Amino acid sequence: MSNKTDTDIAVKTKTLINLLPPSEHKVIYLNDEITPMDFVIDSLIDVFDHDFSTAEVLTQRVHEEGSAVVAVLPFEIAEHKGLETTLIARKNGYPLQVKIEPE
Repeated sequence: MSNKTDTDIAVKTKTLINLLPPSEHKVIYLNDEITPMDFVIDSLIDVFDHDFSTAEVLTQRVHEEGSAVVAVLPFEIAEHKGLETTLIARKNGYPLQVKIEPE
């Protein structure tokens, strides 16, 4: 009688993945002559969680300089918040434009 046994060998492999942090993107508000400053302030507070004081400073910068970076976020979040702001603006009849650029 033979004393033969079948043995299964399991090989464990470890894959090392070097994940890079998501690239940051600037969310930029562009000035126009129609969108009220109060709406811009409210959008900065509601969508980007700025406090009133910061939102007011950013709104003034948009008005005086023609544009301002209102947030720096990972691309997907920047895009989402930019679209959300644009949709709210259009719903209220305002032409506020939001641009997303790599940092």
